Amino acid sequence: MSTRAQQYDAEVLRRERLSDHLVRLVLGGPGLSGFASTGIPDEWVGLVVPGQFQSRYYTVRSWTGSELTLDVVVHDVGLVTEWAARDVVGDTVTISEPKGSFAMPEDAAWLMLVGDLTALPAMARIAEEVDVPTRIWAEVPEQPPAYVPERADVTWLTPPGAGRSLLAEAVESIDWPDGSGYFWMAGESAQMRAIRKHLMRERRLPSTAYDVMGYWRGVAQRQPRAVDPGPIYRAGKAAGKSDEQIWADYDNAREADV
Repeated sequence: MSTRAQQYDAEVLRRERLSDHLVRLVLGGPGLSGFASTGIPDEWVGLVVPGQFQSRYYTVRSWTGSELTLDVVVHDVGLVTEWAARDVVGDTVTISEPKGSFAMPEDAAWLMLVGDLTALPAMARIAEEVDVPTRIWAEVPEQPPAYVPERADVTWLTPPGAGRSLLAEAVESIDWPDGSGYFWMAGESAQMRAIRKHLMRERRLPSTAYDVMGYWRGVAQRQPRAVDPGPIYRAGKAAGKSDEQIWADYDNAREADV
């Protein structure tokens, strides 16, 4: 029996700019007929866009049974963000079957969500679907209007700079509520490692009381790619090459460009 993850082809039906750094893509079409949500509020899918062969992972903001909504953070450069920054309606993309990790204990009396812009779609969906008092700390460059449910208590934090985060400091200063609850956090990987240590060593929380995930790695400055992988991918596929062979061609092209 094959253990390969199921993949689905989907058409971009609509595109909406939610803020300067957040774009909403609504996917649909017959290729999603077999897609089924996990029901886990932080579920994500792998996304492969035209001209690429690498997946990037995005939260499922919503699934109606026929339309899948993804909110994509856009930067100056990036495999998906450069594509999503333009008019992509009508394009065909590939997504993987969804997975999720949110596992709040049934007896949790409160929920705390902490994250940067990449985690905002998941935090918004979680806050919509979980019926316990919820506090959110969101480190974002701007606030998308009416994006987070009004019943959630939100603290908006300003990022310290491009490719940087100070969420670890924010978490260390939190005034924790009484009783048992659940802590969910996602963002820059180094910040997540620091927070995980804080929860284990200082707060001494059991592993069932939190979920901390690194969504991206901070760098001093995002560097544009010297070689566009799109033409290499298309030429490789046309020649019947495997992904491994195409990767080798891409690496060779990058080395020759240096």
